[in-house]
Amino acid sequence: MNAVESTETLNAALVAGATEHRDPDWLVAQRTAALAQIDQLRVPKFHRFTYRDWNLLDHRLLWQASDPALAADIAQATDHGQLIQVGQTTVAVNLPQALQAQGVILTDLFTALTQYPELTKPYLNQIIPATEDKLAAYHVAYLNSGIFLYVPQNLVIDQPIEAHIVQDSTQDGPQVSHVLIVADRGSQFAFTQHLTTQGTRANLANNVVEIVANDNSRIKFASVDELGRDTLTYFNRRALVKHNAEVDWAVGLMNLGDTLGQFDTDLVGEGAQTDTKVVAITSQAQREGINTRITNRGKHTVGNILQRGVLLGTSELVFNGIGDIIHGAAGANAEQENRLLMMTPGTHGDANPILLIDENDVIAGHAASVGQVDQQQLYYLMSRGIDRKTAERLVIRGFLSAVLSAIPSKNVQQQLIKTIERNLQNG
Repeated sequence: MNAVESTETLNAALVAGATEHRDPDWLVAQRTAALAQIDQLRVPKFHRFTYRDWNLLDHRLLWQASDPALAADIAQATDHGQLIQVGQTTVAVNLPQALQAQGVILTDLFTALTQYPELTKPYLNQIIPATEDKLAAYHVAYLNSGIFLYVPQNLVIDQPIEAHIVQDSTQDGPQVSHVLIVADRGSQFAFTQHLTTQGTRANLANNVVEIVANDNSRIKFASVDELGRDTLTYFNRRALVKHNAEVDWAVGLMNLGDTLGQFDTDLVGEGAQTDTKVVAITSQAQREGINTRITNRGKHTVGNILQRGVLLGTSELVFNGIGDIIHGAAGANAEQENRLLMMTPGTHGDANPILLIDENDVIAGHAASVGQVDQQQLYYLMSRGIDRKTAERLVIRGFLSAVLSAIPSKNVQQQLIKTIERNLQNG
């Protein structure tokens, strides 16, 4: 099969799959346009991290039902918004009647595309367009699951809205998931997601989050990522933050498999703000590369990055913190801190602060460190009768505490602490 025949075959299969799924015509057009661009686009660049041998493309648009029992251990909420999804199967949507009456929409993405096109079509794949790079184009072409959340104008929601996304690796097939969040003007809420894997099939995960924060909105996004050892993960999470709006990220990267990820916050409106907090633990021979970027476009915008990572076994972890202040963003403030702690000699870590400044009237700063665990600190703890494993866990907890204590959601804090303890025991 030559290249032309291969492209035509892939396109025919893609159209057939989208038609079978009854995708709207505009989405089918997006899919085929993205597929046509995949071979012409480059993969995203990660400073000091190579992944040339990673197979991040799986050209199959599969529609598979999953067993709801794979989510049996997730407690269903009754007092706040919650959506549980296993593979492509939405197991439960719990949204209090009061929120429904006020116009909140929480549903699976494909239902939203059909029932609420006026709220989804203008935003889906617009913040992260297919033309951006090869992995973005792949995502648009082969999207197969997702969640949509809309919060109306001036609505303040006190309880966090939860999403539990379970990758079904009892079956063979990629997870290409898209979370689209639209916050109307003046709305305030928290969204938390928990990503896990059931099963041991070697599968790809390509997960995207797009957040539209309209004027004066406030969004706190938190995630605990726990995808399995046999999952090869790429994620891209991006927010478009308008006038006087704020999006804060608090994320625990606890995947066990190789992971490539991007956080990107675009501060386009005057007075827009973001605070990005990331903790990561890598173990065994795992490799993980993370780009965390904040782009200050509007005047008097504020962006902060705080990242801490712990390396176990022979793993590799790279943090790239990127602060980009565009010409015209007078009065902008961009600060970042990236620190890595290597617990064993065979690990490899890089913490790279990157500042791109094209404006004079700004404040920008950075701090970065990569170092081995302090043996004297361990010996001190052990001299007090603490065994080495416990001493190491205490040192790691202390190292990560600067980020953990700054996470506003106590539930996310506790979930992260439990996950960290489990990873340290198994690392």
